[in-house]
Amino acid sequence: MTENVVVLGAGYAGAGAVKTLQSELDDNARLTWIADVDYHLVLHESHRVIRDPDVQEDITIPVEEIAAPSTRFVEDEVTGLDTDERVVELADGEDVDYDYVLVALGSQTAYYGIPGLEDHSLTLKGLDDALEIHEAVVEASREATRGDPAQIVIGGAGLSGIQTAGEIAEFRDNHRAPLEIHLVEALEEIFPGNDPEIQQALRDLLQDAGVQIHTDDPITEANDDVIHFDEGEPLSHDVLVWTGGITGQDALETADLEKEHNRVNAGANFQTSNERVFAIGDSAVVDQGDRPAPPTAQAAWQAADVAAENINRAIQNRPLKTWEHKDKGTVVSVGDKAVAHGVKPAFGLALPVDTFGGVPAKNLKKAIAARWIADVSSANRARKAWPSL
Repeated sequence: MTENVVVLGAGYAGAGAVKTLQSELDDNARLTWIADVDYHLVLHESHRVIRDPDVQEDITIPVEEIAAPSTRFVEDEVTGLDTDERVVELADGEDVDYDYVLVALGSQTAYYGIPGLEDHSLTLKGLDDALEIHEAVVEASREATRGDPAQIVIGGAGLSGIQTAGEIAEFRDNHRAPLEIHLVEALEEIFPGNDPEIQQALRDLLQDAGVQIHTDDPITEANDDVIHFDEGEPLSHDVLVWTGGITGQDALETADLEKEHNRVNAGANFQTSNERVFAIGDSAVVDQGDRPAPPTAQAAWQAADVAAENINRAIQNRPLKTWEHKDKGTVVSVGDKAVAHGVKPAFGLALPVDTFGGVPAKNLKKAIAARWIADVSSANRARKAWPSL
């Protein structure tokens, strides 16, 4: 009997799992890959497109470079998952039956009920978003003057917010654009939840880049030209970008699975409350004991191989593997500069410092992206992409 295996999503988790499944599954399984775009986006480099749209050519990988000839690819939006009938519901095409499905749909932006925020802000969850931010910044700069610069506000000082602010600062400098850039964070420090050493290093780079940092005051309301705070004075904006949080996709809202804010609960083996459904990446809350796995590219990349292997093991009625997330460190860019922290080098060697910047950090960030591109596509594509990373 042929088993139908379906993978939902073309992000790190989905693309990585497809690569592994293609080598794991035998002739008794048929693989279908469903995504709403026909490319894989190197998402942790998507902020580069805000500065230079030409970068998109180097950080988007067509699905035909990833999918084997035997893999069926369907470009469509997933609108639902019927676990009783074992059917993936699609917006335009015919529904797709499955025997096993891997949910890797990623996440969407969370607005936390803040009035007006969704209506008046841009976000950064994909290539089209990055291009829209670029166009908005360009338009704002054209209408501004040195005496009356455009106000660019980024809400949320996590990874996406910091990197977005850095790219807009580089655009400002490269084009001598009349822009003032503000980075807003509700909590006491930027890059919340991380080591104070990297927080300070990133703050220094942002301030050197002329980014004004506002912390410890949450946004309470957003209008078309101003945001309001719990305590501080309102802040006007010509462009507002919101990067403040994530929630699950609407397509999973009615799925009969244990969930948290539409993110599917999964064990450390990626199996959900339905043994035929596996979940990974931002779509999932993956059990790791005291806390779930972080919703990062690094975690999705690591997990993809094990999730794919476990689906094959489930088909063969073999015990599933347990996955443990291993934090290999953090590298964050601020324009053309970068900060690395807690990096675990090969062979278990210890680095002389825990946090570093300069050329080593910049090249490390480029190397991480290049390695992923080489793994999911080819070394030749990675070499061509290097200047853009």
